[in-house]
Amino acid sequence: MVTNDYIAMNGNKFSKVGEEFIKKHHKHDVKENQCSSSLVKHIKAPVHLVWSLVRRFDQPQKYKPFVSRCVLQGDLQIGSVREVNVKSGLPATTSKERLEYLDEDEHILSMKIFGGDHRLKNYSSIVTVHPEVIDGRPGSLVIESFVVDVPEGNTKDETCYFVEALIKCNLKSLADVSERLAVEDRTEPIERM
Repeated sequence: MVTNDYIAMNGNKFSKVGEEFIKKHHKHDVKENQCSSSLVKHIKAPVHLVWSLVRRFDQPQKYKPFVSRCVLQGDLQIGSVREVNVKSGLPATTSKERLEYLDEDEHILSMKIFGGDHRLKNYSSIVTVHPEVIDGRPGSLVIESFVVDVPEGNTKDETCYFVEALIKCNLKSLADVSERLAVEDRTEPIERM
């Protein structure tokens, strides 16, 4: 499904490059009672800027519009736990999340939700940021994939639709913040040979 440059990947193909990134970095063990998808966003900002926001497991509110507050327990490292307060309007107020993987060189972050007053049980996500050229300038291809249990009373399609809507909002906000920072940074165009 393609909408505005968000591409939901639940079995559909979109490009060889993106497909390879998904095969390499976005592996989820999807069980029968779960749904999974990958979403793609092209951002007109260089990888270092986008990654500087994504990698901050301790400060998701820098770009995630539904997060009002985040408290990290301990130092920022694999295994770190954060408690996130969610803004009103969503069917939740808190979420407890653990940083599962953080690769600064490959620009990969993975987290799991293990508590909170919401219906996202066994939720796990992977976010990767990849360099690309957009309009002759350094840009980023961001891929976020997830797997989550389908709550009782919901279908796989309903569950995926809800989670994809949240991720799309987060990715749009990530693009807005990153692109604003890129304009302030005045990133130079890439010269083509």
